Amino acid sequence: MKHHAYQKITYPAALLSLAVLAACSSTPQAPSSSADTPLACDMQGIGQLKIDPQTRIIAVRSFKAGEAVRLENSPEPFPKTTADVCMVKLVVGPGNPGPADAPSTSPGIGIEVWLPARAQWNHVIRAYGSGGWAGGYYADATRIGQSGSGNPLFLAAVQKGYAVSGSDHGHGGTVSGRNASFAMNPDGSINTVLWHDFAERSLLEQALKTKAVVKAYYGQAQTKAYFDGFSTGGRQGYKLAQKYPEQYDGILAGAPAFNWTRFITAELYPQVVMQRDLGHTILNAKLHAASARALQSCGGAQASWGFLLDPLACAYNPARDAAALCRGERGEANVRGRSTEATCLGAKEAQALKNIWSGMTRGGNATTPQPNTSRSGTLASTQGQLWWGPTRGTDLTGLAGEQAPFPIASQMAALSLKNPGIAQKGMFKNATGNAEDGWKKLSYADLVQVYEKGLAMQAQYSDINTDSPDLSALRDRGAKVLSYHGLSDQLIMPQGSLNYFDRLAQKMGGVDKVQAFNRLFFIPGLGHSGSFNLTASVDLNGAVTPFARAPLPQPSTGRDEMFNALRDWVEKGIAPERIELTAASGNLSLPICSHPKKPALTTGAAPGVASSYTCR
Repeated sequence: MKHHAYQKITYPAALLSLAVLAACSSTPQAPSSSADTPLACDMQGIGQLKIDPQTRIIAVRSFKAGEAVRLENSPEPFPKTTADVCMVKLVVGPGNPGPADAPSTSPGIGIEVWLPARAQWNHVIRAYGSGGWAGGYYADATRIGQSGSGNPLFLAAVQKGYAVSGSDHGHGGTVSGRNASFAMNPDGSINTVLWHDFAERSLLEQALKTKAVVKAYYGQAQTKAYFDGFSTGGRQGYKLAQKYPEQYDGILAGAPAFNWTRFITAELYPQVVMQRDLGHTILNAKLHAASARALQSCGGAQASWGFLLDPLACAYNPARDAAALCRGERGEANVRGRSTEATCLGAKEAQALKNIWSGMTRGGNATTPQPNTSRSGTLASTQGQLWWGPTRGTDLTGLAGEQAPFPIASQMAALSLKNPGIAQKGMFKNATGNAEDGWKKLSYADLVQVYEKGLAMQAQYSDINTDSPDLSALRDRGAKVLSYHGLSDQLIMPQGSLNYFDRLAQKMGGVDKVQAFNRLFFIPGLGHSGSFNLTASVDLNGAVTPFARAPLPQPSTGRDEMFNALRDWVEKGIAPERIELTAASGNLSLPICSHPKKPALTTGAAPGVASSYTCR
């Protein structure tokens, strides 16, 4: 196996923009044309392709260079393409029948395949995963993909020569189709059909149908096929690795949402802590100031970067930091009730914040582990820890703060308790009832029940947790997985990726053997952003906005460098060991290392220069 010393990557953000998818599958039959005769990009050509009885092509459209990529009846503005593109829309049945207005009713799995002109094709498939609950307008013949986005990610990739595809994973179109409402039948029971489509079947169908369309349009099969997903898409990548390893030569899995019911239940924990222990939320300005204090306590010179190189090693506890507390809490003039000072913490607020950082426990605040127990991929089970909390320095307003909970968290609780009223208002629709903010009344015991029911219902959820550490079939086939996770991820705790890697090593014969086919990179400062445009940047004076959102780069800019590293590994045998990250300003560069190695600063060297670090 070849190795390279390092690969340089430049990100277009102000600091470090250190970033960001039942029924048996239908087997594709031979296209109606001969294998070496390309079909035209219209309904009379590729639109007549017969893949299998459950698949129908609902639209084919050719876009010329300089033309806006949109369909006639689609109201959204769409970007112009710089290359000729052929788009094919398919629906794979059987779907789930039911009332026309029910979110659980679906015609099937919607798929789009975007094809560059034959002369521009690089003979590679790049299939994309989805985010959140997926959904979108893929099964609608009059609209393209996800509402409002124009699929710029697809367009950027197809203009680089890739044949790309995406899917709604079995549901979508309306707003309720892109939240958890699709997963509950009108009678309040779990919609196991669409769960199966969402969790796994759609992934296989997307792979098979993309390959069939590619072969029909180009008259030849691809040389390589890759899957590229972030968040839910990262989970989808690992489901493919675990269950359908024959479909792709390489999988890029960013911030994977595996351990689905575990971490999503834990996403609701910060809100439960504040409701139960305080009776109110903590002001965002206070959370930002506390994060800045954590950086000052643990970061040294890194504090000025706005993030920590290794936040898992930080055990900052605001309850023990007198400088973080309000005057009355330090024995000075008494300040009762909710503090009127902008950024200080009351004693109860400081303890609640410590509990949030420590993670969800079985006994609530009574069994909160000490801060240093959240530094690894091993849960403090003896102290009742069920999942981790956000890392120090991460934007806490993603899960805590003044706003309502992260919507997916309350929706998942509603599904596990089979009670739509638990969900955040406006975020769940069902014939038995709609969302009524019932999450506000959940106790610690209620949340543990949600956690346990989520595990018990994995069969109904089509094993959505995607946590099997057996990748032997993928290993034996010679395929590769490159996974990455931001250490400042405000939604999916990066400790979950560490935990999975550790279990993978235990199952598959150790770290060295795992790294032959699965590599993991942790990226300091990266928030939950698939475009790598969001970087943790906490103002040390307690600014209200801790995250600096840089001007959006091209949609795939940040992810492309990771994707290219995956291609080099698959196609050239160059296993990624070290990748250098450089700020657009040029005044800060850092390496990331193939886990479990970490960047180590050479004694006396400048901390803001990548060459000052070794991976060990």
